[in-house]
Amino acid sequence: MWLLNSSIGRKLIMSLSGIFLILFLLFHASMNVVAVISEEAYNLICSFLGANWYAVAGTLVLAAGFLIHIACSIWLTLQNRKARGGDRYAVNVRPKNVEWASQNMFVLGLIVVGLLVLHLTHFWYKMMFAELMGHHEVALGGAIVSPQDGAAFIRYYFANVWIVALYLVWYAALWFHLTHGFWSAIQTIGWSNGIWLKRWQTISNILATLLCLAFAFVTVFFYIKSIL
Repeated sequence: MWLLNSSIGRKLIMSLSGIFLILFLLFHASMNVVAVISEEAYNLICSFLGANWYAVAGTLVLAAGFLIHIACSIWLTLQNRKARGGDRYAVNVRPKNVEWASQNMFVLGLIVVGLLVLHLTHFWYKMMFAELMGHHEVALGGAIVSPQDGAAFIRYYFANVWIVALYLVWYAALWFHLTHGFWSAIQTIGWSNGIWLKRWQTISNILATLLCLAFAFVTVFFYIKSIL
């Protein structure tokens, strides 16, 4: 199958899965902002998602998208390193007009994935997974809360300055990853040309900035709220 047997095919798969993940991030950021407006409304969303069959199915599809994106990224990185051979050990100056993010997408991706694991242990593991295991209550610090009380989890974790700092690092890495990844994915799919390339790059910067600012705003908002 040419999608798997060619670098262009693998890059196309990585681009499509990347756009799919960006759509999820937009939903996630919007959902998080709701917690600032109304914690009750946020908990209603958590309850609607929860361990219902459609949410579980969506989670499995999302996990598949992540795994496919990561697998293609590793595959292409190893392929590129093999093609460069000994040249990769040479000291190079970044070529003019080549973004820093474009040269460090793999490292940025590793940071994003590493902190994603932390995020899953904080939220998904104690919420949806706990419900799937039949737990109607979970321990959160010194309190016992419902797995559907998402606002309690946000208040608890974002009251810790070190956790907040790690999440802000995560958002920064995600910003760099998205500023290059989105327009590059559009270009790979073929929705770009000489005129639209610069436009897509600008759209990528705006999208990444709004997305990461939304995540950061919620994180900092609840940290400030915890110390007031």
